Amino acid sequence: MKALILIDLQNDFMPGGALAVPQADEVIPVIHQVMPHFEHVVATQDWHPPHHVSFASTHGKRVGERIQIEGQEQLLWPDHCIQNTLGADLVKGLNREKIEAIFHKGADPHIDSYSAFFDNARQRQTGLAVYLQKQGVKVLFFAGVATEYCVLYSVLDALKFGFSVSVIWDACRAIDPHRGDVALQQMQKRGASLIDSSAIERSF
Repeated sequence: MKALILIDLQNDFMPGGALAVPQADEVIPVIHQVMPHFEHVVATQDWHPPHHVSFASTHGKRVGERIQIEGQEQLLWPDHCIQNTLGADLVKGLNREKIEAIFHKGADPHIDSYSAFFDNARQRQTGLAVYLQKQGVKVLFFAGVATEYCVLYSVLDALKFGFSVSVIWDACRAIDPHRGDVALQQMQKRGASLIDSSAIERSF
């Protein structure tokens, strides 16, 4: 069984959003092309409460600063993907009919969560791994944003769980393109395959 995992395709990460990822909107048509080839499609949402620990405004700091929170380094972001706001919604135009489950991350006000599977301290699971295992899914394909953060950490955790993992590189976008390329190389070195969307259409 194969599943397509859509990472954080939310309004705040689109151009014009609170934490815009350049050209993030360009992945939506690519994802629509590959969706029909998968038995399972699930999505994640950043789902922060107000005054989340990852927000620079919570600490009176500047966006991009790094602080220590209980021994964990925390990069500070603009307020984004606040629960039950338009910015946290899945992007308009995304075909939701194929999405069978949505998993929230970053809901704990005291710890950030890049990975679709764990918080950053790896203290709590989101439930995604258990869900996929119950569905008999063994092969995962990832798409979404941002390549060097939430896609990267989700892929690394998926590999640790023993899933076979591929990253649809042309259906991902990075905040920093160079760091995104480095992240793709890191995923590949750890055992993930890089594939483009046209190869999926040819091979499935």
